[in-house]
Amino acid sequence: MKSATGYILLAGMVLLLAAFFGYQSFFPRDAVPYDDDQEGLKDQIVFKFSHVVAENTPKGLAAQKFAELVAEKSNGHIKIEVFPNGSLYSDIEEINALKEGQVHFIAPSTSKLGMLSPQWGVLDLPFAFPSREAAMKGLNGKIGEQLLRSLQGDGIKGLAHWPNGFKQITSNQGPIQKPGDLKGQSFRIMQSDVISAQFSRLKAKAVQDSFNSTYKLLEEGDVDGEENTISNIYSKKFYNLQKHMTISNHGYLGYAVMMSEKVWNEQTEETKKILLEAMEETTAWNSRMAFEMNEELLEKIRQNSSIQIHELTSEEKQKWQSKLDPVYEDFSQEIGKKLVEEMKELRAKYQ
Repeated sequence: MKSATGYILLAGMVLLLAAFFGYQSFFPRDAVPYDDDQEGLKDQIVFKFSHVVAENTPKGLAAQKFAELVAEKSNGHIKIEVFPNGSLYSDIEEINALKEGQVHFIAPSTSKLGMLSPQWGVLDLPFAFPSREAAMKGLNGKIGEQLLRSLQGDGIKGLAHWPNGFKQITSNQGPIQKPGDLKGQSFRIMQSDVISAQFSRLKAKAVQDSFNSTYKLLEEGDVDGEENTISNIYSKKFYNLQKHMTISNHGYLGYAVMMSEKVWNEQTEETKKILLEAMEETTAWNSRMAFEMNEELLEKIRQNSSIQIHELTSEEKQKWQSKLDPVYEDFSQEIGKKLVEEMKELRAKYQ
C-alpha cells in the first residue's frame, strides 16, 4: 500500500514538471503573458486621509474630490485612501496620529488647533465673520496665511483652509431667541477655550467632547443641546433628537488640511506639485460648495423634520453680539492683539 502511494506521488510530480516545462517551451521567456493591471502598483504612492465627519458633508466630499484629482493628475501613481466618520481616529486623536506617522492627511476643525497655537482661537471668536464673503477674505488673506504658517513649529505642513459654514444652536429646551435663553442649559462643544468662554458668558455649561460622541450625549440626555453647522446637524441627524434650532450664525466652523512636514519633505518635487495643484482645485471647489450645501440642507430639515426653527432677527443678533463681544478682549493677549484687531477690522468692514 505504501509503495502504491509512493508511485502515485512520483507520477504526480512528473506530470507537474512536464506541464511546467511544456508551458515554458510554448511561451518563450520574453513572450510570457503579462497582467498589465498590476503594472506600476509596486511603486504606487499611497497616502491615508483620516477625518471624522460623514462622507456627504463639505469636508467628506472635499476629501473624496481631492483623492480623485490626485489620482487623475498622477495617472493612478498616487493614491489617497480616505477614511471618514472617525473610522481610524477621533477628532481628539488625529493630530497625534499625524505626528506619529499613522496617517498622512487630516483636516481637523480649526477649533481643535488651539492646542498647537492659541492664534487659532481667532476663528472661534463670536460673530467673527458676518458673511460668506468675509470668511473667504479672512481665510484667503493675511489671517488665514498666518494661521497655516503657525503650524510649522509643530512639524506640520498647513495646506489649505476648507470652510464648512456657520454654526447654529440646537436644544431640547427652547425656543432660544435671546442670550438669556441658554442659562442653565448644557451644550456639547468642540475643544476650544474661546468657545467655552462664550457659553460661560451665557450662563450655560459647555461640555467638551468628540464630534462622534455628540449623538450619544444628546440621545442619553447628558447635554441639552449642541452647536454645529447645518450639514453636520443634517448628516448626523441631530435634528431627530432636538426640539428647537436657532439660526444664529454665531460662529464659524472650518477645517485646516495638513500633512506631517517630515512626510512632505520626503516627497519628490513632482509629487508635491501634484498634491498642491489638486489641493488648490479642491479648496476652490469646496469654498463654493460648502455654504450652498448648508442652505440646501436647511430646507430639507424644514421639510422633513418637526424641529422648531427660529432665525435671529437683526435686532436679536445685535443683542447676542453685544453680550459676547467682551470675549474679544478676554482673549486678546492669548491669541495676539494684532490678530484680534485684524479680525475686528474685517468684521466691521463686512457688517
